[in-house]
Amino acid sequence: MRDEEKIKHVKERYRALSPLLDERARRQWAAAEAKAYGWGGRLQVSKATGIAYNTISKGIKELQERRQYPRRTLPSRLRREGAGRKRRENEDPRLAPSLEQLISPVTRGEPTSPLRWTCKSTRQLADELTAQGHPVKPRTVARLLKQAGYSLQCNRKAGEGSKHPDRNAQFAHINAEALAFMRQGQPVISVDTKKKELAGDFKNVGREWQPAGKPEQVRVHDFMDKTLGKAIPFGVYDLTKNEGWVSVGIDHDTAHFATEAIWRWWAKMGRKHYGKAVKKLLIMADSGGANASRGRLWKASMQALANRLGVAVQVCHFPSGTSKWNKIEHRMFCHITRNWRGRPLVSHEVIVKLIANTTTRNGLKIEAGLDTNAYPTGLKVSAESFEALNLRGDKFHSEWNYRLLPDP
Repeated sequence: MRDEEKIKHVKERYRALSPLLDERARRQWAAAEAKAYGWGGRLQVSKATGIAYNTISKGIKELQERRQYPRRTLPSRLRREGAGRKRRENEDPRLAPSLEQLISPVTRGEPTSPLRWTCKSTRQLADELTAQGHPVKPRTVARLLKQAGYSLQCNRKAGEGSKHPDRNAQFAHINAEALAFMRQGQPVISVDTKKKELAGDFKNVGREWQPAGKPEQVRVHDFMDKTLGKAIPFGVYDLTKNEGWVSVGIDHDTAHFATEAIWRWWAKMGRKHYGKAVKKLLIMADSGGANASRGRLWKASMQALANRLGVAVQVCHFPSGTSKWNKIEHRMFCHITRNWRGRPLVSHEVIVKLIANTTTRNGLKIEAGLDTNAYPTGLKVSAESFEALNLRGDKFHSEWNYRLLPDP
């Protein structure tokens, strides 16, 4: 039986029996349910019934004593309904409002709260409340926070900045272009630069199986190794073939580096799939970075790529702040990150091999190579050179959608 079903049955039994049980019988019944549940039973029964974990532990102790000393009579005294220590919030009506002001000082009208710029742990909150004249323990603070609807949560990436009015229309345009290219048997690729990584024996997030007590040793501080430097993975993902190429650069993330990575994808993988049948190429890219939609150098590099391939290169950019919708992010890059989690990227060779050995159950195949070329920054494209490009903008947002035709 699954845990959800077990908890559901415990709730139903408790709902039916609770009115018939006194305080002692209730905790002993909960103790018996916890023992029958197995490992983790006290916590699960506590969640299902609302009976405190310590109360269930007390019931288990009583059952053990009864089994050990069957002739011993338990004390007959039971507390009256409502007897026992009163809860702190009942004794101190200002406790809960004071806690609310500490948790969210701005929204509660207390911008000068002493805990506004600190980590609000239950212990710190309890200490501050005690200093304000509300003596309380950290466990009570945790209970009050749960009652008020608070829980421990991480940050969530959701804000995308200003939203362009034609954002969804651009998504639809990109989708239509990709489907049209695929129907015609023409290549459609998604490109982007993955997060830069330090090469060397540095900590890499995640965990990997190792002999117990023998984790792999890495450096304490993440200062870049001047000999190894950093790795710049630029990826090219083929949507039709579910294959990708990653060029691992060691210099700078520039438009020329990105274009060279696309050419290497074509030479290593694209040509054997599409061959001489290719007449045009669709590239889906973000609007910033090396492949910025406003970058003259990127468009000049695309012109060079079109000349080199001998086919028209169609480019569609995702609007600013929507890079997570780029297919390469969640069809290739995320699997690379998962494959090397917990492993120090000790050299460029290790990085290339880990990328190239990334696979999925859906048949993703990735090849990778090291690009040791130098890509200087600060290069400019003059207005005259830009005007000479064989550039054709689409009718719909030509700044996002355009094509470069090969020079005659």
